[in-house]
Amino acid sequence: AAQVNAEYRLSPDHTLYAICSGDAFVLGVLSSRAHVVWSLRAGGRLGVGNDPRWTNTTTFSPFPFPSEDTGLSSELITRIRNLAEQIDAHRKARAAAHDDVTLTGMYNVVEKLRSGAELTAKERTLHDHGLVAVLKTLHDDLDAAVLAAYGWADLKLPQDRDALLERLVALNTRRAAEEVAGTIRWIRPELQKPASGEQVGMDLPATTGVVAVPSPIPLAKRPWPTKLPDQIKAIAEVLSSRSTPAQLDVIAAHFTARGRWRERLPTILETLQALGRARQARPGEWTGSGLD
Repeated sequence: AAQVNAEYRLSPDHTLYAICSGDAFVLGVLSSRAHVVWSLRAGGRLGVGNDPRWTNTTTFSPFPFPSEDTGLSSELITRIRNLAEQIDAHRKARAAAHDDVTLTGMYNVVEKLRSGAELTAKERTLHDHGLVAVLKTLHDDLDAAVLAAYGWADLKLPQDRDALLERLVALNTRRAAEEVAGTIRWIRPELQKPASGEQVGMDLPATTGVVAVPSPIPLAKRPWPTKLPDQIKAIAEVLSSRSTPAQLDVIAAHFTARGRWRERLPTILETLQALGRARQARPGEWTGSGLD
């Protein structure tokens, strides 16, 4: 690795996001099923396979973290932090001990254990090498601690996923109203909230996982038009209705349809750009022609 790094500079893709926090509490909340449920609903979809895609603008920025207004205590912060560190250490140790242990493989086995499905011979080996039952227990404990931090210990996962999402949406709406009134729950107050009250040090929204909008999932989905002129018009309307640039998956999330219709979006956007009704704010992100 040292030799490779000496010869090449890594250039992360524009869709790669780093959560800049050394606090394992943040890792714990984002690793919980509370955030997974949110991300699967609010995030975009990737490519023809329609696989879920985590996006900063819809899955992180609007996500409401637990705080003192939800019953978060110092004891729960410590527990979530410790569980996150245990999960991180366990994954690293098992991957270092066995070449066949990967994150994807371990979590595929975790999902099979949760569903009660029978493991294949390869999965049983991975289960043993990765001590996946231990990983599952750690995650179950983390989920319980995070739900308690929200004051929602009455919820049981996975059966209460819809109720969990409804409560997260309601919490985000409440937090958005708080921000309009001037109360902001900072993730890193030592950098984001100095004595002056102004955010410094990072070009990030002044938010702890919420944005000052009426709803965290402001998507009124509509059917994808069948005719090309109507498709071009629909995309133009989506761009003009937004106050911030949008990636392809965010634009696509405004529509419902079957098939490979998402593959047409780049061509449609290029057409709108030629017509002066859209432009790229930066690579991979589009706005209406009137946005900065």
